[in-house]
Amino acid sequence: MCRMKLRSQIEIESKEEGEGVRMRKLSTILRKAKKAVQDFDLLEALQSEITHELSSNPFQDFESGALGNFVVEWDSSQSQDVVLRRKCKTGEEVAVSALLGPMSLESAVSGLSAPVPSGRETDDGTFPRDVLMKICVKKPGLRSVLQFDCEIYKKRSNGSGFNINNAYYLQSSAGPVISSSVYRGPIFSDLDPQLQDAFKDYLVSMGIGESLTNFLLLHIHKKEHAQYVNWLKELNSFVTDVE
Repeated sequence: MCRMKLRSQIEIESKEEGEGVRMRKLSTILRKAKKAVQDFDLLEALQSEITHELSSNPFQDFESGALGNFVVEWDSSQSQDVVLRRKCKTGEEVAVSALLGPMSLESAVSGLSAPVPSGRETDDGTFPRDVLMKICVKKPGLRSVLQFDCEIYKKRSNGSGFNINNAYYLQSSAGPVISSSVYRGPIFSDLDPQLQDAFKDYLVSMGIGESLTNFLLLHIHKKEHAQYVNWLKELNSFVTDVE
């Protein structure tokens, strides 16, 4: 009798253990199924976005521009920036670095009018972001540098322009890191308008004309677009990778 009871108890425990294993397996299967559905939704969204980006070409009607006398010193597919350099006949060396700026207010607030900075027109939406451009001019025999912080924007007409936000005269004694207490110049917009125009004409004479700004505006946006598509493809590969 005791043996029968013991055997019956063992059978009950074995049955309960088996049911527990099955429930755990079922839970695992349901969890994997739910994840598969979520992955499929994400995969579908990613592939739709990739198809859209590859089929669209918002920059096709924009004038491409040209480097002129500048040469490309740095333009890695992994980085956001590009660096150009040229040496003028007068001996000055000009270095230009450029990368995309933040989303412009006109693009971020669709349908709402926003104040337009002096000297520029509103964009038609082709380029949602301006390009931040830093220009350094160095004269032969001098260690000091004239630095300009600028912004390239698309005109409503087919072309581009640029504004100067800051102009700095950096002396060699300032070192590689400039203290915030060092006087670097006045607020550029506070300068006399004729002096502002003279600075801009000076940069144009250094080769910073509309052809170059057209090139940078288009090149930087196309570079960012290619990086975005590549990012989408990498995510797509990650989601479809089965362990």
